[in-house]
Amino acid sequence: MSRASISRNAVRVLYRLKEAGYRSYLVGGGVRDLLLGREPKDFDIATDATPRDVKKLFRNCRLIGRRFRLAHIHFHDEIIEVATFRSSAMEAPEPEEAAQEVLPVPEALPAPAEGAAEAVAPRPRPPRMLKTEDGMILRDNVFGTPEDDAVRRDFTVNALFYNIADFSVIDYIGGIDDLQRGLIRLIGDPVTRFTEDPVRMVRAVRFTAMLGFTIEEQTERALIEVRDKVALASPSRLYEETLKLFLLGAGEKTYQLLRKYGLFGVLFPHLNDWLGAESDGFPHTRIGKALEWVDACIQAGREVPPTVLFSLILGQYLGEQAGKHQAGGASALPALELAVAGLLSEQSKRVLIPRKIGIAIRDILWNQHRFEKRQGRHPLYFLRRPGFFEAFEYLRFTSEMSGERRDLVAWWQDFIKSHPPGSDGEQAEGTSGRPPDRTPRKRRRKRRPRSKPETKTTT
Repeated sequence: MSRASISRNAVRVLYRLKEAGYRSYLVGGGVRDLLLGREPKDFDIATDATPRDVKKLFRNCRLIGRRFRLAHIHFHDEIIEVATFRSSAMEAPEPEEAAQEVLPVPEALPAPAEGAAEAVAPRPRPPRMLKTEDGMILRDNVFGTPEDDAVRRDFTVNALFYNIADFSVIDYIGGIDDLQRGLIRLIGDPVTRFTEDPVRMVRAVRFTAMLGFTIEEQTERALIEVRDKVALASPSRLYEETLKLFLLGAGEKTYQLLRKYGLFGVLFPHLNDWLGAESDGFPHTRIGKALEWVDACIQAGREVPPTVLFSLILGQYLGEQAGKHQAGGASALPALELAVAGLLSEQSKRVLIPRKIGIAIRDILWNQHRFEKRQGRHPLYFLRRPGFFEAFEYLRFTSEMSGERRDLVAWWQDFIKSHPPGSDGEQAEGTSGRPPDRTPRKRRRKRRPRSKPETKTTT
C-alpha cells in the first residue's frame, strides 16, 4: 500500500502524533479501499492520544460528539477525523473513582452568607459507557488499546490498521481474509452488535452493494432477525445514512438489497406500503429507475444534490397523494403542499428529512408546469429563479424514462446554452455565480427650498 495514495493531510497528522510520542494508525474504510485499489472517500485515524491531547497538538482541531468523542482536524479542503482507541466496557470497566468523579467547584466563589440558600451540589460527570435496557449504546468513551479498538469496530474489513512507522497493515481479527473472500462479517455476536448500534444493519447493506461483496451467513441471519430495531436509531442520523446509501454510485443495487432484507420498509414504511400496491394495474418501478439514473450521473462525474435525489424517489408517490387531496376539493398547489407536509410528518420518526429539503421538493414538482411556458420573457425569468436547474434535472429524468416531452427538454437545453450566466448583464440565480443584486438604490433626499428672508420696506 503506497503512501502516495494517502491524503497528504492525513500523513501530516499521523507524523505529528508520532513525533509527539503517541501511537497512531490510519484505520477503517480508507485502509479497506486502498487495499482494494479504490479511491477512499475519507481518511480516519485512531490513536492512544485522548481528544484533549489531540486538541493541544493541533490548533485547527475541534472536538465533537457526545456519543463518541472525536477530534476533527480542519484543513483548507479536508477534515481528518481522529478517534482515541476504544475498549469494550466489560473488558475494561471504568474505575470506580473515575465513575464517581464530579465536576470541580470554582474556588473563587465566596462562601454563602448566613441565612442564604445552600450552594448547589456539584454535578457528577456523565458515564463514559451508557446503554439502554435493550443493549443499544448511547455513549461509548471508554478508551483502550489498538487490539480493543479493533474488536469494538463494526465489520472485519473495516478493522484494518495501517502503521505509518513501518508501512505495515495490522490485522487483529481476520479482516484481510474476509477482504479477499469478499465477505461482510460483523465482529462478535451479530445480534448483540446490531442491537448495540442498529445503523450497522444499514451500513452492512451499503458496503455489500458498494463493494460487490456478500453478507456472511450469521451476519445475514441476525440482520433479518433484528431489522425492526433500525427504527430505534436517531432519525437525523438515518437521514445522513440514507444519503450515503443512494449517492455513492450503487444506489439501485442498494435499494434492491434494502427491499430484500426488509430494511426499506423500516426506513420508509408508508412509501413501502405504496410500493406493494399497484396504480392502474401497474407495479411501481419508478424508484429503481430513478436510482439507476442517479448512479449514471454520479459515475459520469455529475453531482446529484439531495433535493433532486428525494424528488426522484418520492415524486410519483407525492403526485398520487396530491391527487387524492385535489379529489377532496383542494386546489393544485395546496394539495401538493399537503402531500409534502404529510410525508415529512410520516418520516419524522424514521428518516428525518429536513424541512428545507421538503420545501425544495415541493418547488421542484410545482415548477414542472412552468417549462411549458416558452413565450415572451417568461423563460428568462424562470431561468433566473432559485432551484431552476434542480427542476430541470427532474424534467430530464421524467422525459428519459417516459420518452415524452423530449422536444421540450431539447428546447430548454438550447435556451440555457444561449443564455449563460451573465450574458444579459446579470448572473442567473441557482447557478454557481452570484445572484443579481436587487437591492433598491437609495433615493436622493430632496431638500426643502430655503425661504427667502423678508425685506423690510420703509415708507
